[in-house]
Amino acid sequence: MTQVRVAFVGCGRAQEEHYRHLSERDDVEVVGHCDLDGGRAAAAAERYGGEPFTDHEAMYDQTRPAAVYISVPPFAHTDLEEAAAVRGINLFIEKPVALDRRTAKRIAATIRKAKIITSVGYCWRYFDTVEHARKLIKNKAICLVRGYWDGPMPEAWWWRRQDKSGGQLLEQTTHIVDLMRHLCGEVAEVHAIGSTGCMTQVPDFDIHDSSVASLQMKNGAAGVVTSVCVASNAAAKAGVEVVTPEAVFTLDYGKLTVREDGKTTEYEPRVNVYAEQAGAFVESVKTGRKKKIRSTYADALKTFLVTCAANESMTSGLPVKP
Repeated sequence: MTQVRVAFVGCGRAQEEHYRHLSERDDVEVVGHCDLDGGRAAAAAERYGGEPFTDHEAMYDQTRPAAVYISVPPFAHTDLEEAAAVRGINLFIEKPVALDRRTAKRIAATIRKAKIITSVGYCWRYFDTVEHARKLIKNKAICLVRGYWDGPMPEAWWWRRQDKSGGQLLEQTTHIVDLMRHLCGEVAEVHAIGSTGCMTQVPDFDIHDSSVASLQMKNGAAGVVTSVCVASNAAAKAGVEVVTPEAVFTLDYGKLTVREDGKTTEYEPRVNVYAEQAGAFVESVKTGRKKKIRSTYADALKTFLVTCAANESMTSGLPVKP
């Protein structure tokens, strides 16, 4: 069996699902782990095999992976992707793909030139229920699409800093924005507002407590996406609702509910999205064909630019085109 040599940049919590599912595959050989915290890289190497590093270029050159999983905070996307791309190394990148437009577009240009395979961690696209929803919604006139992410503030220190995370909409609610695009098409314009004042007791907190972004979809539909990071765990929820004249389609994480006249049908997901996502990427690297990948870097960039537009609109008070 052909094995794909895989290395990892970033050995923290964001990488855990990828470690778990890739380590269970017979067609993957783990060869390296890189983290600025050498202890974390060493711990990952001891658990999953491969060598520990604190320098990503040294890892790329010494372990010669066919693919690299990059799971780092938004501000840490420096030359990690480009250094891999120019070496012909295929990339799996956790969302969001960067902190700012310039960095993301620069990386995208390098990837295009290198012609490598890429996948971005918009894992919700791999739900079987999401694919079923896409088929049911196809060719229907969409009146409204609304998305929401209500949750508590993550523990990571950098998450509460606008200059490190980009805020909740860019870093977290990006999953919802991406699903709205996946189901309903592209966004033409964004007009957003944010609120502050509920988290003044939290040290170094300067992102918005909540935000509302109105989206003008290119197909004419109206859209809205809301974010809240002050909710309790018990009140946490995330999902997307699509309204058409025939039916209303709701995706609550992976559960699909279809409400029509006098009838409600529910579909539970039957797949593990992380396993599906890993399989699609590994198979694409093995075969050189990216058909199974549901979010390439080029596609993920479109989601990223929508969230950038929302942040810019919150600052200027004006509508912004992605």
